[in-house]
Amino acid sequence: MAQDVGGAVIELEDIVVFGGLLPTNLDTTGATIDVANSADIQREGASATAALDLLPGVSVSANGGLGSSATVRIRGLSGPYVGVRIDGIDVTDPSGPQTAFNFGRLTTGSLDRLAVVKGTQSAVYGSEAIAGVVEVETWRPEVSGVSGKAQLELGSFETRSANLSFGYLDDRAELALSLGRVTSEGYSARDTDDENDGFEQSLVNLFAAYQVSDAIRIGFNGFWSEGTAEYDQAATDPRGEIDETRRGVRMFGEVQAGAWTHELSFSRYEIERFDPVGFTRDFLGERDTVAYLATGDLSSGVSLAFGADWSEERAALDGDAYDASNSAVFAEVKATPTDAVELSLTLRYDDYSDFDGQLSGRAALSYRLDEATTVRASLGTGYRAPSLYERFGPYAGSTPLDPEESLSFDLGIEHSYGDRGTVKATVFWAEIDNLIGFGSGPNCLPSQTFGCYIQTDGTTETRGLELSGSYAITDRVRVSGAYTLTNTENDGERVVRVPRHDLSLALEADVTDRLQVGINMTRVSDTLDGFGTLTPLDDYTVWDVSARYAITDMASVYGAIDNVGDVSYQTVRGFNAPDRTIRFGVETSF
Repeated sequence: MAQDVGGAVIELEDIVVFGGLLPTNLDTTGATIDVANSADIQREGASATAALDLLPGVSVSANGGLGSSATVRIRGLSGPYVGVRIDGIDVTDPSGPQTAFNFGRLTTGSLDRLAVVKGTQSAVYGSEAIAGVVEVETWRPEVSGVSGKAQLELGSFETRSANLSFGYLDDRAELALSLGRVTSEGYSARDTDDENDGFEQSLVNLFAAYQVSDAIRIGFNGFWSEGTAEYDQAATDPRGEIDETRRGVRMFGEVQAGAWTHELSFSRYEIERFDPVGFTRDFLGERDTVAYLATGDLSSGVSLAFGADWSEERAALDGDAYDASNSAVFAEVKATPTDAVELSLTLRYDDYSDFDGQLSGRAALSYRLDEATTVRASLGTGYRAPSLYERFGPYAGSTPLDPEESLSFDLGIEHSYGDRGTVKATVFWAEIDNLIGFGSGPNCLPSQTFGCYIQTDGTTETRGLELSGSYAITDRVRVSGAYTLTNTENDGERVVRVPRHDLSLALEADVTDRLQVGINMTRVSDTLDGFGTLTPLDDYTVWDVSARYAITDMASVYGAIDNVGDVSYQTVRGFNAPDRTIRFGVETSF
């Protein structure tokens, strides 16, 4: 399977991942990677944020329901510090105030896996990877011949989703096509209004690859989505609607030359947004990337990857256009001197068109104490480049901005109970300096009476502990859970919307060979929000129940009640989270 220079999670059935430039075993990598598989994703409904929110070290805040603005934080660090790839395509928005991705529109219909690579990953992915990276992989066929799946789901707030995926696989060719449609009347985003804020979106994903010869493989993947989300423009004005179209395409060619594999790829991402009542109405963001990657084995225990890429970002806001480009070279060496040790070292140098170059590095080490216990550690340096809007927009100051810079470290241990389960514990720490913020001062132009983007004093620091595990009590009963303790501060003051305590527990039981039931509990506490003066958000505990019945080996019906207790809570002050939600559906595979 092809992979972009940024890396992509692949073939998790064989426990192989790309947490760097080179493939490695998920059990032996020194990087901290957590995965939500297809069953995890589909169990949580139409929004992918629900599955991400259950992973250790990950939290989500949203300005409303499905389709609203939603931010994923990794270890307390928010969207501009989180890289996002969909099938190897960088989908962060170049036209936003900060370059980030809106997870509120990421629906689950075509998704097969979500992998979160934690810690500073700029040496692998470049900018926007200080906190880590979310790798999104869409459905692909796994058996020879024609195969596929279909799903229909109905739920509260008049939410309806329909998804169809089908494909073909043989020794030389692979084809996958996914179609999806989601509509919802929604509920009021703001707690001061009572009108519904709806959402609708259509989505197409395509992947095709062909083995031209034993040495040459070519391929193509892409996606298109178009949707409309309603929102409350202000506390006293519920009128708001954003139309958004996203398009992504990636073409690649692989050549096997002796012990080396060479890959050349080109990708393009475009996002268009129209907000008829917004301060800015028209947004257009584009990104082109050309990348080359070579991988090979220097010896039985040493592998090497090296390459280069070039990218250009463009943004247009109500006709005002900005652009910038970047060239990079990178290399990674992975050594396995013994069966118990794996060490990878990665370096990347980025040369930007309008500010000084950036050197990033990462070291990841794993050591297997015995057959059941592995210790992991990683250290990384990274950066966040100022966005096009921060550099060239109406609030850009007279002095060019420099990138934010980061250093991160984590140390963890994992113990396996064989086929029964695993437990993991990880401590983490990260620091960001040279921060970019909005303020006033001599760098602002006379016309910028409200301020401009400047380098601000201070440091953002995050530290904490992740615990997670799963265990099969019997052949029919399984328990799992995750807990994260996070303390994220900016100059000694806590950062908004980062829960200090985040706990999730789950129990699944096979009542019969065909009937499965599940209970989930989420407990979130000690979260602050506000502007200027921070005040606590209410702590909350939410229970969910679900059931699935296999009509045949290829078809199932399922149902779920989310927020059984109808708890009223918020992850962003002034914006509602969903009340009790009932949904049911049917799915089949062929």
